[in-house]
Amino acid sequence: MLVHWSVLVASGLLEAVWALALARAKGFTRLGPTIVFLVALVVSMAGLAFAMTGLPTGTAYAVWVGIGAVVTVGVSMLRREEDVSVARVLLLVLLVGCVVGLKAVS
Repeated sequence: MLVHWSVLVASGLLEAVWALALARAKGFTRLGPTIVFLVALVVSMAGLAFAMTGLPTGTAYAVWVGIGAVVTVGVSMLRREEDVSVARVLLLVLLVGCVVGLKAVS
């Protein structure tokens, strides 16, 4: 089961990679980011599919999305592409808490 969780976390991180690459691909007009998007998307989905063979579907999906969302927003804030505010950071912390809570009760 540890393998499933490890693959799920890696897949969640790759979700952030493909989301960030998608923004940089500019409607698939830039080749490099488009290739990164496609590779990260396929590997991320394959990892999620594998993780779901040993974890509850709802929990696996929520954890995957949560990791991807928090990392995507965090990187965007660090790059100054999105505003940083106390409310946004607090909501991201709450989201992480929810993801940890789902894992704890699984």
